[in-house]
Amino acid sequence: MADKEKSKAGKSKIDLASVLGLVGGIGAIITGMMMEGGKLADILQVTAAIIVLGGTLGAVMVTTPLSILLGAAKKLGGVFFEKSHSSADIIEEIISYASKARRSSIVSLESDLDNIHDPFLRKALTLAVDGTDLNAIRGIMELDIALEEKANEAEAKVYEAAGGYAPTIGIIGAVLGLIQVMKHLENIDEVGRGIAVAFVATVYGVGFANLFFLPAGNKLKARAHAILHSKELMLEGVCSIVEGLNPKLIRVKLEAFAREKASKEKAKAGEQAAPAAAAAKG
Repeated sequence: MADKEKSKAGKSKIDLASVLGLVGGIGAIITGMMMEGGKLADILQVTAAIIVLGGTLGAVMVTTPLSILLGAAKKLGGVFFEKSHSSADIIEEIISYASKARRSSIVSLESDLDNIHDPFLRKALTLAVDGTDLNAIRGIMELDIALEEKANEAEAKVYEAAGGYAPTIGIIGAVLGLIQVMKHLENIDEVGRGIAVAFVATVYGVGFANLFFLPAGNKLKARAHAILHSKELMLEGVCSIVEGLNPKLIRVKLEAFAREKASKEKAKAGEQAAPAAAAAKG
């Protein structure tokens, strides 16, 4: 069973919401532009992309410590791929350990430690098998949760910061384009075309911010909350095993805990939507 849980936990799948959202958003903008008589070539400006992306990266690097920046870059795949953190699977795994501990004592779980995929659960059960005091186990593992939560928040804020800088860098790119246009006012036929090209940088800045950077930050926060919820569920399960509770009672407790956390996460997600919308307008 441990091997089965390990294979389940290691699986990841494409997040269709992220992929379809990004493709659909860009597609809708391009379609609308073409319906107004525009052409795709009108907004395909390499220089504008270099100015916006390069300038945004530079601003973020000045703002963010390098270790956090690298951590955020590694988490980029988490926007488009998600790993399974099923509460039901976690509960079943906990119950299997609880049943074995009730039959043969908690020390018997030592043979299962190497087969536990999740390092958090493995660490908690190792402390339990070693006879660590219940309060000490809870304190140590809650500290781990708090530290990971801070790290995840910091990495998500990297993308939120990029979403704040990108529109401003886009304006800088537009101004730079206008400066070049103003140098050639003698050719009035080229002025209008030059102004149109200059404002592409603004489109890129606002587009990258609202279609990718800000949504990516919020998606990574959602991923982090799901992981932390799973770890809190594991900690409750391990503490229940240490307390010697009946496996049936542990199941009831963990299922209630999972439902309560899920409802809190939904409420929290709703509260975060308003600030994100305000940031996008800004």
